[in-house]
Amino acid sequence: MRKRSHRARAALAVAAVTVLGVAGCDAPGSPAARGTGARTAKAPLWNRSPASIAAVGDSITRGFDACTVLSDCPEVSWATGSDAKVDSLAVRLLGAAGAATHSWNYAMTGARMADLSQQMADAASRDPELVTVMVGANDACRSSTRAMTSVAGFRADFEEALRTLRASAPRAQLYVASVPNLKRLWEQGRGNPLGKEVWKLGICPSMLGDADDLSAAAERRRDRVQERVIAYNKVLKEVCATDRRCRFDGNAVYDYRFGTDQLSHWDWFHPGRDGQARLAAIAYRTVTAAAPAA
Repeated sequence: MRKRSHRARAALAVAAVTVLGVAGCDAPGSPAARGTGARTAKAPLWNRSPASIAAVGDSITRGFDACTVLSDCPEVSWATGSDAKVDSLAVRLLGAAGAATHSWNYAMTGARMADLSQQMADAASRDPELVTVMVGANDACRSSTRAMTSVAGFRADFEEALRTLRASAPRAQLYVASVPNLKRLWEQGRGNPLGKEVWKLGICPSMLGDADDLSAAAERRRDRVQERVIAYNKVLKEVCATDRRCRFDGNAVYDYRFGTDQLSHWDWFHPGRDGQARLAAIAYRTVTAAAPAA
């Protein structure tokens, strides 16, 4: 093989440099690779280690009835609580000190999806990197099945809440928890005489009213509530999927097979400390997963 001349080798070197420059293929360790390339690299769309958290939703996120009867107990909240036994999402992500200064709880006991937009506005004022959402149980837990929030209304209210968040916090990430399985709640709690007495005070009558009634009419009523919860979760999944910075839990909360150990022993409805800890673990898995739930 004939040796290339010095001039030919020089021409090839110039050509190689030109091709690399046009193609943007910087050699490892070159100034371009260390400089321009590093500056233009895009950050991952989903940050698995957010530095601040705001929580919105209903009584579950407020820790209602988890510590004392008929009282909020936000220190045991799955989202932002400080209780060591719960090990909240905020503590898992930020540490205890970080959770104390960089997490905020705007959930309200009794809230329904229609209330979420205002909570989103309050949360956005903190400019959080992550917002957690757990709401919907009160939309199904009404005085009757006729009083339940319609699926269309539930969707419209969630879409409005998301628009409210994006207007003020376009880069905030959103973790959306599914609505719990209310029929399983009836199945688990109805064996407890004290729990059934408490339910008679008006806790989720659409599902828990007349807990021992096994007539066809009662079963149809409970099935309608269950179908509505399933429809709500479908809405949460679909609306969340329209936003690139939103993760739905893949029905993990709904599918969790909780028992009475996870329920408040004040009302046999809300999560107790153990239940709050399980919710925190589900949220942490979803937020830190390499990919969103299917």
